[in-house]
Amino acid sequence: MIDTLDQRLLSAIQQGLPMSPRPYAELGAQIGLSESEVLARLTALKQDGLIKRLGVIVKHRQLGYRANAMVVWDIPDEQVQHIGQMISRLEFVNLCYRRPRHGATWPYNLFCMIHGKSKETVLQQLALLEQACHTQAFPKQVLFSRRCFKQRGAIYTKSEPATAHG
Repeated sequence: MIDTLDQRLLSAIQQGLPMSPRPYAELGAQIGLSESEVLARLTALKQDGLIKRLGVIVKHRQLGYRANAMVVWDIPDEQVQHIGQMISRLEFVNLCYRRPRHGATWPYNLFCMIHGKSKETVLQQLALLEQACHTQAFPKQVLFSRRCFKQRGAIYTKSEPATAHG
């Protein structure tokens, strides 16, 4: 069971960490905790399974990465884990994960995301991936993004002002 401070901490982190040299100290100041208390509570919430992970959302378009492709493959089940591990090690692959197939309409079970500054760059990276990971023989689709949606983390609590006076 989480207490009121944990609830306020969760509410504060779902808005994103402050752009600061010491973001946990800044969060703590907002809700009346020290930096070490924030870190200890986040560690406990993670160990208890209430937080799966903390991650970064990179706004790739603002960094000049305008070509984005989701590549999907139909990989034999006995090979998908091994091939997925190889793909995920490539520095230009942002995400790589397995999903269930959905019959003949969507036979793909391995997905990866590649960002590049141009479509040509993404296609060159895909060619390198296929050579390095031996995926040429498997059916695939390359799905380039047409729009950019708002990027944010998950929201779990109703947002309230993060003050030390609760």
